[in-house]
Amino acid sequence: MDQTPILSALRPPNGPAAANTGPVDHAKLRETAQELETVFLAEMLKHARIGAPRESFGGGQGEAQFASMLRMEYARSLAARGGIGLAEQIYQDLIEQHWTTK
Repeated sequence: MDQTPILSALRPPNGPAAANTGPVDHAKLRETAQELETVFLAEMLKHARIGAPRESFGGGQGEAQFASMLRMEYARSLAARGGIGLAEQIYQDLIEQHWTTK
């Protein structure tokens, strides 16, 4: 299976000390997957210039900082409503990794 770099980074290192020995915390995995989707969506919104400060307001650096916070809230809202399906795919991949690394 071809894995993206972010999912490969989540895989524990090989070796007996790295084996998954406890039960899966599904709520924590879902939360982590949703947060990864949120960060991805915020970055996509940034590149689409959603929430970007307009020159007409003249708010300077402070306005730019609040614009990034606005984008993050937009992204959280999108991810909480199902997003683009990325969180579910990440969650499924994390579950698969847990069961295949034992």
